[in-house]
Amino acid sequence: MHIPKTLTEAIRYYSDEQTCIDVVATMRWPDGKPVCPKCGAQEIERKHYWLATQKRWKCFACRKQFSVKVDSVFEDSPLSLDIWLIAMWMLVNCKNGVSSYEIARQTGISQKAAWHLMHRIRYALRMDDESMMGGNEGGGWSEVEVDETFIGGKEQNMHLKRRIELRGSAGSKGRQSKAIVMGILDREARQVRAKVIPHVRREVLQSEILNQVAPHTFVYTDAHKGYTGIDSKDFIHCTVSHVTEYVKGQVHTQGIENFWSLLKRGLNGTYVAVEPFHLSRYLDEQMFRYNNRATKDNPLTDADRFTLAVSQIAGKRLTFAELTGKVPGSEF
Repeated sequence: MHIPKTLTEAIRYYSDEQTCIDVVATMRWPDGKPVCPKCGAQEIERKHYWLATQKRWKCFACRKQFSVKVDSVFEDSPLSLDIWLIAMWMLVNCKNGVSSYEIARQTGISQKAAWHLMHRIRYALRMDDESMMGGNEGGGWSEVEVDETFIGGKEQNMHLKRRIELRGSAGSKGRQSKAIVMGILDREARQVRAKVIPHVRREVLQSEILNQVAPHTFVYTDAHKGYTGIDSKDFIHCTVSHVTEYVKGQVHTQGIENFWSLLKRGLNGTYVAVEPFHLSRYLDEQMFRYNNRATKDNPLTDADRFTLAVSQIAGKRLTFAELTGKVPGSEF
């Protein structure tokens, strides 16, 4: 299967609908053999019927019809696959992200449709790996960096109504009106995880470390009091005070702060205004690009990131009602 190497090649290659169907089928199903989403029958002993005029298959077992979009982030989308694939290529390879307005202008669809499309792609990029970070698999102690950051505009620049909403009845100032994100960086694996947390109190910060960091790990943080007391036989906690210095030998948080700078560059420069309600999806997007960036040991290309993204579309669906919070219990 041919995979384009540049955006120009991708636009030309994915202009053909059948080519898009073949590419998506190959990436989401083993050996490109379709699996019926209704009954789970795989194309092994007998081939599914291919309905050429409708561009879909008919299951030989349950006789139900299904397309390559079914049971994926593409499901029930009236947009053609060429728009989906080009938008996905741009999102996973543009270092600072790409706005829905830009996608709308370049593809000719509405901004509302582009906004929904981009969030569905971000949903597909979500990392489902629940393995512990750090640990001593190599025989020694691993190193992780832990830090937190505040996301949001300056309160002094907000409309009075917005400031009142953020302050609430008790009142708040500065950082208290912003969303809080905590991140953990595994230096050896060069992987980062970040999530929105409710506050920076000790029980929340240390709970995240205990749940995500394996024993026998050096934990490097700044001098925030919320990390005090994490020392144990499983962790060696080292801190660096940013009041006097940023690096103390191997002890620093420069790696995770690099991730914060990339995240905020996209949020402030590309997306401009991100509601806390949707912030987790933008974290998924930035984590995907950061964790799959090119390094000397792992020289990934744009095509590699795109292939990985398309391989993660199955089993994930995000409706507009879920995205906008109209469905009770939605993760958004």
